[in-house]
Amino acid sequence: MILVSSCLAGLEVRYNGTHCFDKKIRQMIENKLAITVCPELLGGFSTPREPAEIVGGNGEDVLDGKAKVIEKSGKDVTKLYIKGA
Repeated sequence: MILVSSCLAGLEVRYNGTHCFDKKIRQMIENKLAITVCPELLGGFSTPREPAEIVGGNGEDVLDGKAKVIEKSGKDVTKLYIKGA
């Protein structure tokens, strides 16, 4: 089984309440080859939410404690992203 991001399946869970529908992903779900998950929602975020970016590195650096995830307003939301991951 493959986990895919819910927004790629057409669910409106992106930070701004939209999706990034991908036809191939949707077919995989319909064929029971994949299931959807939204790490942000699992981490405790809501939809919509403030956009956030990794600062000081990449995803691996965030997991290693070397970088942070910061919302547009400056709030550090690293712990929520790690929880969702």
